[in-house]
Amino acid sequence: MPDTIQIDTQLLNKYNINGPRYTSYPTALEFHSDFNEEDLIEAVAAGDTRDLALYLHIPFCHSLCYYCGCNKIVTRHRHKADDYLDYLIKEMESRAQHFSDYQVKQLHLGGGTPSFLTESQFTRLISELRHHFNFADDAEMGIEIDPREIELDLLDHLKTLGFNRLSFGLQDTNQEVQEAINRIQDTQFVAELIKRGRELGYQSINLDVIYGLPHQTPALFTKTLSDVMKLDPDRISLFSYAHLPARFAAQRKIKDDWLPSGQVKLGLMLQAIDTLTSSGYVAIGMDHFAKPTDELAIAQQEGHLHRNFQGYTTQGNCDLLGLGVSSISSISNVFSQNQKGLKEYYQAIDNDGSAVDKGLTLDNDDLIRASLIKQLMCNFRLDIVKFNQQWQIDFNDYFATEIKNLNDFIKDDLVEITKEEIRIQKTGRLLVRTICMTFDKYMAKQINKQRFSRVI
Repeated sequence: MPDTIQIDTQLLNKYNINGPRYTSYPTALEFHSDFNEEDLIEAVAAGDTRDLALYLHIPFCHSLCYYCGCNKIVTRHRHKADDYLDYLIKEMESRAQHFSDYQVKQLHLGGGTPSFLTESQFTRLISELRHHFNFADDAEMGIEIDPREIELDLLDHLKTLGFNRLSFGLQDTNQEVQEAINRIQDTQFVAELIKRGRELGYQSINLDVIYGLPHQTPALFTKTLSDVMKLDPDRISLFSYAHLPARFAAQRKIKDDWLPSGQVKLGLMLQAIDTLTSSGYVAIGMDHFAKPTDELAIAQQEGHLHRNFQGYTTQGNCDLLGLGVSSISSISNVFSQNQKGLKEYYQAIDNDGSAVDKGLTLDNDDLIRASLIKQLMCNFRLDIVKFNQQWQIDFNDYFATEIKNLNDFIKDDLVEITKEEIRIQKTGRLLVRTICMTFDKYMAKQINKQRFSRVI
């Protein structure tokens, strides 16, 4: 049966407020500059796992997509990537000595545009990673790819290096929308890439789709969704376009009157969800969908889906080490983030061998709330009995205020609470970010600073 989600648009409007995506709790807004390299190294030594996930940020892009809010550098000069790899390898060498007894279970290349790299640059990068870190034989290796600036046989080369998961930025297939966001691409070539990826045996292929882009209408979006269904990816990431031109200069090239109204945008989201779930995709956490046979869908069904700075994952027990400009690490009970500017990143690596700019050491309350929020974000339920045993607390006493603040969600049939569990109803899954904000002790000081996008 399709995993359909039905919800009244009036309820969506009621709870569609600004809020974090909870790729971490506390969010990156709580990171501070008092955190330093020593704090990170102490966390490595104190951690209780020896499984590692690696995230590498490749910031370069061939051209500027106007909608994008990522940390990126637009250039046509590929030699800049050689310079960047020099520094990335220096950072690897500095970091690897502290992770000699870890095993890498997952690698993800994000950006920017990781597919900016040439085949020889990819070979160099992966060779250095394997030299400095101990990779599991069955390690997940994924990469984000811009389908506009590559040849089909790049997938062959990536497969020989060990990559087994692909994610393509599709966004929208209509030319009017593509022109408005400065991202014109050939849907047929994306189809050829997916076909080639399957022939090569890639285990999972994801497509990114965005709703709320300029000139999108229900009729145009129907075509995009039809194209996506024909492409038949294993996973789909359905993102809401957050128009924040005051923060992202490129978005100023998108005129406000090109954007769909709030009600139209809401309709586009519901249209996408209906199409995807009617076609057999399972809603995974927030804004992600997967085929029922995909490992993410299975993990959610079994109650052990996890979430980190890379999104939803089955590798929840791994520490996460971020390498490269702006990358974030999550090691034991600390978060740390590298310098966001390329010049500052290079200078820090030259001077110190590391580029830690800021971070946060979580206290016990942070850990308790992080565990709760992750359970709700990933699995839509919390086993209160097990949670009490895990954290040695009385849930009803510890969260007495928060439970009272859930009353509106309960009255609106979005959340159900019993003595044994909290369960987010199917009607509440689209609003899981808003529900989780109830348990965020930092939210009161951040809510009016306009640092978050709308939850829908």
